[in-house]
Amino acid sequence: QVQLFESGGGSVQAGDSLRLSCLASGSTFSRETMAWFRQTPGKGREFVAIFHWSTNTYYSNSVKGRFTISRDRDTRTAYLQMESLKPEDTAVYFCAVAHTTALSMRSSGYEYWGSGTQVTVSA
Repeated sequence: QVQLFESGGGSVQAGDSLRLSCLASGSTFSRETMAWFRQTPGKGREFVAIFHWSTNTYYSNSVKGRFTISRDRDTRTAYLQMESLKPEDTAVYFCAVAHTTALSMRSSGYEYWGSGTQVTVSA
């Protein structure tokens, strides 16, 4: 089992920045992929960014150029640096981990999830 703990959410104004952190603990896997998803009421979880075990990164079109995902392998922490935030970025952000080698932008491709952190962006 893997436990994930997200932090860094909050309420900001449009144009501001936030950095989310996700600390993983528990069982390890050499080809571990860490990702961020987000969810708004009434909608499914939307892919935001992936730090693949290959060290390649992937972003949804809605955040590309504004968000940056990074990972510290030593501390097993993933970060999501969010710049130029928009009201439409308002959501609960979830950290997810996959212990499979396949790349997936679907929430079903991730076995482990954090409890989420709220990000609210006001106009």
